[in-house]
Amino acid sequence: MNLSIDARGINLYNGTGIGTYTENLLRELLNIDQENNYSIFWSGKNYEDFKKNNSKIILTSKKHGGFYENYYFPSYIRNNEIDIHHIPQNGIGLCENYSSKCVVTIHDLIPYVLPETTGRGYLERFLKNMPSIIDNAKGILTVSEYSKKDILKFFNHISEDKVFVTPLAANSNFKPLDKEACRKLINSRYNFTTPYILYIGGFSSRKNAKNLILAFDKIKKDLKVDHSLLLAGSLKDEGKKLLELSKGLSSRDNIIFTDFISEELLPSLYSGSEAFIYPSTYEGFGLPPLEAMSCKTPVITSNITSIPEVTGDSALLINPFNINELEEALVKLLNDDNLKNNLAEEGYKKSLQFSWKNTAIKTLEAYKKIYTS
Repeated sequence: MNLSIDARGINLYNGTGIGTYTENLLRELLNIDQENNYSIFWSGKNYEDFKKNNSKIILTSKKHGGFYENYYFPSYIRNNEIDIHHIPQNGIGLCENYSSKCVVTIHDLIPYVLPETTGRGYLERFLKNMPSIIDNAKGILTVSEYSKKDILKFFNHISEDKVFVTPLAANSNFKPLDKEACRKLINSRYNFTTPYILYIGGFSSRKNAKNLILAFDKIKKDLKVDHSLLLAGSLKDEGKKLLELSKGLSSRDNIIFTDFISEELLPSLYSGSEAFIYPSTYEGFGLPPLEAMSCKTPVITSNITSIPEVTGDSALLINPFNINELEEALVKLLNDDNLKNNLAEEGYKKSLQFSWKNTAIKTLEAYKKIYTS
């Protein structure tokens, strides 16, 4: 097959889930597949790792996206007899001018399910374009069985055979590190001395960090050992509101907002924590719990949407809408070293079932089925 991939998101969406997905998928496809040919549409620098015997880098500009999507890409695809063109960023940019079969990755349908949690500009573009993206794509990749159900629910006119599940993975830098050394590093960097529990994942209301803060404030007195709650991530609008909320709580001195965290520090943050807490109310996949499990950190997370597909029974699963369940799980886990150790081991074993190589294998299988259909 002659394949083309819109890989502009690797640089344009660097640091986001779409950027991480596109980079890791493309890297692994080129590692495992020497049979097919790849044309890679690229924006920016840092493309040397993707130059292989069976790949070709086509440079584009960071500007004029509409020109490339509506004219340049279709012309290249037609002139180079591309069989399948893959658009990883939720299909944004798919037009009707492509002569090849088009594959899109739909990561989730949050704008349909929880429109109030997405920015207005993105929401309007997503809702406007998604129906035609679904109809014009010959195949749809998504990251979990739950997301597949959502796609079939909102677009019930399409065949189930058109949607392929290709689960995500944690990056290879997420691995168990020395817990005590990592804890000392984090204690020193953020100027506190206690063991800590960790939240990473943004501060959109659907992430439910507010309930985590309130639950921690309530149960802090019930813990055998004093703990702090670390909330990692850039403090934008919703994060700033949570920071102000925490200032009025009795446990305010033990609630720490880190602000921006570099990718290099994340494995140490996970590995040094006593537990990772992720009470999200909706996830297309739920990558942070998998990253924590990969670092041998016990996890408390939600029992809804896609998250149980990732954790199985190797985490404490709670109803994220029931703050009492979250409080009980926190006390139960933090006061029981045996439970922490068991969940850490089981979570790590479960995490080994996910890899970007497996994602690439399933994606290549989907390409082949779409090509022959």
